[in-house]
Amino acid sequence: MTPLDRSIAILRDLIAFPTVSADSNLDMIVYMASLLQDAGAKCDVISSPCGRKANLFATLGPETDGGILLSGHSDVVPVTDQDWSSDPFEMVQRDGRLYGRGACDMKGFIAATLALAPLYAERVGARPLHFSFTYDEETGCLGAQHLAQVLQERGVTPGVAIVGEPTKMRIIDGHKGCYEYTTRFTGLPGHGSLPDHGVNAVEYAVRYVSHLLSLKDDLRQRAPTDSRFDPPWTTVNVGALTGGVAHNVIAPTAQVDWEMRPVQISDADHVKHSLQRFCDETLLPQMQAVHPDATIVTETIGEVAGLVPTSENEARRIVSELTGSNTSDLVAFGTEAGIFQSIGMDVVVCGPGSIEQAHKADEYVAVDQLEHCVRMLERLAERL
Repeated sequence: MTPLDRSIAILRDLIAFPTVSADSNLDMIVYMASLLQDAGAKCDVISSPCGRKANLFATLGPETDGGILLSGHSDVVPVTDQDWSSDPFEMVQRDGRLYGRGACDMKGFIAATLALAPLYAERVGARPLHFSFTYDEETGCLGAQHLAQVLQERGVTPGVAIVGEPTKMRIIDGHKGCYEYTTRFTGLPGHGSLPDHGVNAVEYAVRYVSHLLSLKDDLRQRAPTDSRFDPPWTTVNVGALTGGVAHNVIAPTAQVDWEMRPVQISDADHVKHSLQRFCDETLLPQMQAVHPDATIVTETIGEVAGLVPTSENEARRIVSELTGSNTSDLVAFGTEAGIFQSIGMDVVVCGPGSIEQAHKADEYVAVDQLEHCVRMLERLAERL
């Protein structure tokens, strides 16, 4: 079986694990650990605080600093209310594409690394090769933050990380941060015919969203003149607004799920301070004038650092040699790369598939993209 064929076979297995972020990833972790152990790797399954999920960190070669890390996340986004033409958790191959939830984001890259593990075991020398497969990337990069903490506590940190998010195999050495929040409103229910006797949480949530969206123009004006991002400014997005119980009931609760992708930390501070001031000076006084126990509480789901482009980057140099590309780019979407960079690794993002297919119905990775990835990883074996 060729490395590409083995990658496709493993990808079929990985897609069959329904590792939606809300659910456990343990079965997939056990499967991947088994493959790596068969190749001779030392595997460490690091349980999440809740015990229903885990990171997998595996090593071929000596347990020393300065190794090369191949990294991917095991979780996928939900398929609820998406119109798939086939079972999203059963890989379908047609027209040069491999369809299934997670095919490009990012089980295709993981499958290729697992397929090459036996070759790496034969070639590894003084510089170790690591595998990192995390949980809950899609909900705040919680697994990677947990793993980074564990690595720091153990005092063994890879020198280079290749994060295989879908980039069409382009080398990415910078991206924006990803900050996610949930803001909850608690009001006072009542009959819809007497709106002044209650505090409508949905109405206040709508005003909160309106204020957040009004900051878009500010953020455009704050864009650094030398920003290479597309778009070059910090963006905000409202993912969901939910609340209320019936047409004729004053909504007692509401929830806003929102995010921002900061180009610079000062933009994030600007947004958070403006929203807090609007709540403290306008919304809360009006709510509590009717109901003193009314509240607005924002929960930080995750504040994931961006990947900062640097003039010296060993990971960029290595992947450039492996792919033959002498250019690198920036992207607007976030990854775990900034977390690894923050603990001292040189990091790039490079993987098969396109972000345009991620999170959608009929997600796929093109076979030629996966083949390109396999070739890159084979060349990595030659330099171990």
